[in-house]
Amino acid sequence: MSEPIISVEHLGKSFGTNEVLTDISFDVSQGEVISIIGVSGTGKSTLLRCINLLEQPSYGTIRYHGEDILSPHFDLAHYRAKVGMVFQQFNLFNNLTVLENCVVPQVKVLKRDREEAEKNARNYLEKVGMLQYRNAKPSQISGGQKQRAAIARALSMDPEAILFDEPTSALDPELIGEVLDVMKNLAANSGITMLVVTHEMSFARDISDRVIFMESGHVVEDDTPAVIFGNPKMPRTREFLNRMLKNQ
Repeated sequence: MSEPIISVEHLGKSFGTNEVLTDISFDVSQGEVISIIGVSGTGKSTLLRCINLLEQPSYGTIRYHGEDILSPHFDLAHYRAKVGMVFQQFNLFNNLTVLENCVVPQVKVLKRDREEAEKNARNYLEKVGMLQYRNAKPSQISGGQKQRAAIARALSMDPEAILFDEPTSALDPELIGEVLDVMKNLAANSGITMLVVTHEMSFARDISDRVIFMESGHVVEDDTPAVIFGNPKMPRTREFLNRMLKNQ
């Protein structure tokens, strides 16, 4: 088996005396789609933020292609370009158009010339159905359109992996489907590695290669969707899924 893209080893994170993540370990392989599920407040988003070093882990190791990302000599800018992130609240630049939101990071971080960056951005905006809105500002488009633009921005950086932090949680119910459709298409056709924190059980069940169930800052179960949804080993996983599936 090939070396993992990302390895999380005995990771922990505390905020003061509150331990949010406890001794978490798992590998992420090339092309895998992994969904992370669990009740709100169990540390799922904090885990993603630690993997992208938006939060500094309290202990443990995170490796990217075997290299410790917590090393003082590690090239964090390169890593963040290769491991993109899509946020709950979109995080688009409100003063830039949709197209410029996708162009500027390529020029600033990847040092691409503007013509190449714009061509690349247009390609990905077309893939997510947003090319016709390229000249709009974020304030002029819907939440679902903002999230699709944010996905195009992440893709424009040619990442190896994208971390999705509850990408549909800030959307009105009627807009969730358009974002999930884009993500399903990415999972099926792009080969990009995806680590997705989600409350969308149908996505986790039908699209993922693996599902990680977290509770109280621990990984309780890590297995295929068939096992997690069909025959979970842990009673806590079963209780959570029964409750969630009843509501969806």
